[in-house]
Amino acid sequence: MDFILASASIARKQLLAQAGIEAIAVKSGFDESLVPLNDPVALVNTLARCKAEQVLPRYPQALVLGCDSVLALGGEIHGKPANREEAIARWQQMRGQVGQLYTGHALFDTATGKSVIRCGITGVKFAPISDQIIEAYVDTGEPMNCAGCFAIDGQGGLFVERLEGCHSNVIGLSLPLLHEMLNELGHSIVEFWQHQNP
Repeated sequence: MDFILASASIARKQLLAQAGIEAIAVKSGFDESLVPLNDPVALVNTLARCKAEQVLPRYPQALVLGCDSVLALGGEIHGKPANREEAIARWQQMRGQVGQLYTGHALFDTATGKSVIRCGITGVKFAPISDQIIEAYVDTGEPMNCAGCFAIDGQGGLFVERLEGCHSNVIGLSLPLLHEMLNELGHSIVEFWQHQNP
């Protein structure tokens, strides 16, 4: 059975590969602006489901996983920054603070029609960095493509002092949560260790 990742995220595909799953990455093309929810759990779970549902019809005998992440800080929900100025302002707000990184996971078994949707939440303590460092980091371009304006598996890892919860969830996909979801759908992770895509 093929494992389909309804995402163009390189980081998510690499996480799956590290766990022994050779996923086929398919960009969903879902317009995230169509889901204007203010609750972070509802938002990421809905977006993850919608992304997976865009891809489902193409794969009648597969597992399809959709994911979406946001950072909540001070009662506000943050996805990817719109521009350099927003990224700098965001980091000025984040530094020295603790945010919550929410990742929605929607896993569909298209052979059975069953699905499971779960949200992983990880606390993130940001370092109290200077304006100069913030601007230099934003100018690397890395924060521009990341929910919460940082990549913990890149240069942004320099500015994260502590995590409370799952590390891979912050990268974009909680591996322990995925393991639980596979079990709920009646699958073993071992199936995918043995599976080789043609």
